Amino acid sequence: MRGMGWALAGLLLIGSMSGCASKKSSLLLERPARGQVVEMPPLAHAMKAALTPTTQTKTEKDVEVTVTYASHEYLEHFFADKAIFGPYAGKNPFYPEHLVLYVKIANKRKSKILIRPEEFVMVDDFGNQFATIGMDYVTALGESKQPMSTATRGVLQDARPGYFGFSFPVGSMVAAPPQGPFALMKQSALQPGFLYPGVIYDGLLVFWAPAEKAKKLNLYLSSIKGDFDAKDEPATAIDFVFDFALEPAARE
Repeated sequence: MRGMGWALAGLLLIGSMSGCASKKSSLLLERPARGQVVEMPPLAHAMKAALTPTTQTKTEKDVEVTVTYASHEYLEHFFADKAIFGPYAGKNPFYPEHLVLYVKIANKRKSKILIRPEEFVMVDDFGNQFATIGMDYVTALGESKQPMSTATRGVLQDARPGYFGFSFPVGSMVAAPPQGPFALMKQSALQPGFLYPGVIYDGLLVFWAPAEKAKKLNLYLSSIKGDFDAKDEPATAIDFVFDFALEPAARE
């Protein structure tokens, strides 16, 4: 009886290991941009170019916006800063497949403004329009890169003595993702909301890497609302457009 139990447990373990190792998130099957399918770059490929100029600043109607290309080296130093992230400071949570931008917005007006980073887009010179991506897409890519040994370790850590020797709880077949990367991404992301007079707000925008043949990128920080009435209805909107060139210099 005990031998049969061990055999059954072994089959369950092997099946769960192969399933966890081969599982891919449906998020990674979505089209990464709006544009022609024939011109669509493959999803989740490494970015091997750098954006120039590295930093740009523009001011419109007393709103100042600075955009900086966050290279791999930039992000490594940024996330290692304990003064910013405290005990969560550590490894850069983003991958080479991501294009990351550091954005700083200063409201120099006498009234509040509203930003919605989820409406910011990037357009390449093939006519593809990329939306920002959130933590779900970053973690889905990370899970697709996860080695089988990680899934195996998650199963074995939750194994407990049972009637047939050891039991493997179904709800614990996959190791829980570490909270450190979630905290880093959440704290560093450019979040939507009102910016009141005198406020300087900054954070990161994340996109999928553009096609390797792309030479130019336009970043649209659109519809920054202002001049609100008593019902919080905006009377004006500001659009910022930043033009970048893609240099062939390889990044790590």
